[in-house]
Amino acid sequence: MNNMIWLMRATKWARRPPSGKMVKLVFAIIAAGLAMLLLEKMGMWPEWATMDQGRGTRIPR
Repeated sequence: MNNMIWLMRATKWARRPPSGKMVKLVFAIIAAGLAMLLLEKMGMWPEWATMDQGRGTRIPR
């Protein structure tokens, strides 16, 4: 059933492809995310923008 949904979505995109603006927007968002990841891996990400605790960790009582 899920494959049929993806097939319908692909058909819709083939008939009405996204505009050039939308494609540029998606690539800009992906580039911004990769830039943030690169800054974090290089150790240049600011400390104030880092979470104290990761998601799913409990606060000790």
